[in-house]
Amino acid sequence: MEKFIVDGPTRLKGDVTIAGAKNVALKAIVASLLTDEEVILENVPQIRDVHVMLEVVEHLGKHSVFEKSRVVIRKNSSCACTVPLEVGARLRTSSMVLGPLLTRYGKAIIPNPGGCRIGARPIDRHIEGLKKMGASITYDSTDGYFHAQTKKLEGAEITFEKNTHTGTETLLLAGILAQGKTILRNVAEEVEVDDLIRFLQHMGANIKRSGVREMIIEGIPKLHGATYTIMPDRNEEVTFAIAAVASLGDITIHNSQRHYLTAFLNALTKAGGGYEEIDRTTTRYFYKDHLHAVDVVTAPYPGFMTDWQAPWALLMTQAKGESVVHETVFENRFTYVEELKKMGAHIAYVDPEVKNPKTFYNFNWKDRPFGTHQAIRIMGPTNLHNAVVTINDLRAGATLLLATIIGSGKSYLYGIEQIDRGYEHVEKRFTALGAHIVRVKEDAVS
Repeated sequence: MEKFIVDGPTRLKGDVTIAGAKNVALKAIVASLLTDEEVILENVPQIRDVHVMLEVVEHLGKHSVFEKSRVVIRKNSSCACTVPLEVGARLRTSSMVLGPLLTRYGKAIIPNPGGCRIGARPIDRHIEGLKKMGASITYDSTDGYFHAQTKKLEGAEITFEKNTHTGTETLLLAGILAQGKTILRNVAEEVEVDDLIRFLQHMGANIKRSGVREMIIEGIPKLHGATYTIMPDRNEEVTFAIAAVASLGDITIHNSQRHYLTAFLNALTKAGGGYEEIDRTTTRYFYKDHLHAVDVVTAPYPGFMTDWQAPWALLMTQAKGESVVHETVFENRFTYVEELKKMGAHIAYVDPEVKNPKTFYNFNWKDRPFGTHQAIRIMGPTNLHNAVVTINDLRAGATLLLATIIGSGKSYLYGIEQIDRGYEHVEKRFTALGAHIVRVKEDAVS
C-alpha cells in the first residue's frame, strides 16, 4: 500500500493531455470476448482498472499485450467461462462478461462484482434483462458467485426501470450475437456508450439508436476483429479544469472534449471560472476573479454528471456564498465530505424536499442506508489547510488530492490506489503542473 505526501498550496500552470476514457476502455476489452479475431485498442489509459479487466479476459481465454496506450487482444488456445473471485471482485464492470459468455458459450460463472464503494450499485437490472433474453441465473451465497446458463440468448424488448449506464452496455453486448432483435428502452445516453457502439459497429455489429433513450440491436451470427481509438476521458478533463480554477492557476488541456461538457461549462461560467476555446480539441481553463457559489443537481447525460460533483464541491469551498450539491444518481457519494471538513471546509448535510423519492432518484430507494443524505450545503470561501485524509472511492480521491494541492501545509493521503483506478500517472502529471507530490510506501518514514 502507498500514500501521497503533498505540500501546498500550489498554483497549477501548464499543459496536460487527456488520456483515453476509462468508461469506454473497460467495456471495449469486454467486447473482445465476442470474437476470436484480433482486437487492437488505441488510446487506452494506463490505469489500475484496465489492468484488472485485462486480467479478467485473460482468465476467459484471451491473451493481451499492453504497451504505452495500445492494447492488442488475441484468442488463447483455450477458453473458460469462470471469472476467479480474487479478480472479478475487484472490479464492478467484470459483471459485463455475462452477456458475451452466455451468447457464445451458453454458460457464465462470475463473482459478485466489486469496485468503488459509492452505493449499492446492484446488477439486478442486468440480471433481469438477461433472464428476459432466455438466461437462467442464480446467485449462490455460499460461494459468492452468479451461475448463468442458456441454450441460446434471444432478442427481447426490455425497458429499464431506472436509467442505467452499465446495464445498458451489458444488454447491448448480450444482444449483438443473440437470435433476433433486441429493443432496449430508457437506456443511457452517455457519449461513452456511443463510443462503445462505434467500436462494436467497426466489429460488424448492427446497432442503432432508434429514438430518445431507445436502442435496437439486430442479432448477427459473428463479429470480426477491429482496430479502434478510444475517446478521451471527460471526467479527467473536468478534474484538471477544476484544478486550474481552484488553485488560481491556468491549464491548457489537449484532447479536450468540451462539446460533451455543456452542463459543466455552464456551471463553471456561472461561478466565474474561465475557459477559452483554443481550437476544436484544445481548451484553456483558468482562474479569472472571485468565484461565486452555484448549486448543481447531478443527473444522467446530458445533465451534470455524478462523477463531477465531488470536485465541484471542492471548487465551491473556494467560492463566495452558499452552494448546494444534490446527488440523485447514487445513494452514498459524499464519503469525501468528512475528509474535507478535516481540512477546514464548512460543509453541512441537508435533505432536499422531494415529493416521490422512489421515482425521483436514479437508484433503488430501498438500498439507501439509514442516516445517509442526498445533498450537502457548502459555505465559502475557505482557506483549506493540511490534514491526514483517507480516500474511499475514485472521484473522492481526485477531489482530496486537489484539496491538498490548494491547501496550506503538508498533507498525507491514504488509499491512493483508488485514484490509480482511473487516473493515469496522476502524481507525475500534477507535478509537471507545479504540484509537490511524493508517492511513498505507507510504512515509510516521512
